[in-house]
Amino acid sequence: MNDTFSLGGDLPVHRLGFGAMRLPSKGGMFGAARDPESGRTVLRRAVELGVDHIDTADFYLSGDGAVRANTLIREALHPYPAGLTIATKVGPLFQGGGFTHAAPGELRALVEGNLDTLGVDRLDLVYLRIGAMEIPHGEPLAARFEALAALREEGLIRHLGLSNVDADHLAQARAIAPVTAVQNQYRAGLRDEVELAGLCEAAGIAFVPFFPVGGGHEPDDPRLAKVAARHGVSVPRIGLARLLASSPVMLAIPGTGSVAHLEDNMGAAGVVLTQEDLLELT
Repeated sequence: MNDTFSLGGDLPVHRLGFGAMRLPSKGGMFGAARDPESGRTVLRRAVELGVDHIDTADFYLSGDGAVRANTLIREALHPYPAGLTIATKVGPLFQGGGFTHAAPGELRALVEGNLDTLGVDRLDLVYLRIGAMEIPHGEPLAARFEALAALREEGLIRHLGLSNVDADHLAQARAIAPVTAVQNQYRAGLRDEVELAGLCEAAGIAFVPFFPVGGGHEPDDPRLAKVAARHGVSVPRIGLARLLASSPVMLAIPGTGSVAHLEDNMGAAGVVLTQEDLLELT
């Protein structure tokens, strides 16, 4: 299995990366703040283990706003090592305890905010995130994607992606500018995105699942448990290995605030699933 993928044809990354959402807070976004030093420790260890693709967002922060993922990344890793790709996402606005989406004219400020908090002059990959947890089928995104494409032309963004979208959204965006990656919820036991993942594979677009091992909850899947027992490893590790084996364009970005969980997740790159395993996990 090829363990690397070239984002946009010019950013080679290992297909097992790291998601930064859980670094600032306990229990997911806007939870109680974690000790910032624990987040910095996780990030440094991730890079030591070979992570060269970190997924983040400026709105990944603790409930009190005191700890932010982008700030932790900059503090722990800047100046960034050669070959490290940092992807971020824009679109959601969290203001006054409410949730809205940025209008096209508001996206520049969000991009500039990410540039500032990460301490870079250009963002490697920026996803346009739409909707909440459910994909907003039928919602147009062309005007917002055009705004990001203009910022790419200015040189503020290297590559563009989409998050929480369907096949029609992907087609709308590709008519405007190249799409390098799609980030949707997808994991063992959640197969609704198989068709979209297939479209991405055919087009050479990275498919980057969020919540790839259950979104903080170990997958309750007896098939995964059986294969994990056979290999003598954890269930999440087998879930990640299954994702990586499912397509050469699949990139996994499991996130955690724990070094122990990070090290277990990264072990998925060394799991070789047999044909028997794959048949059981289909």
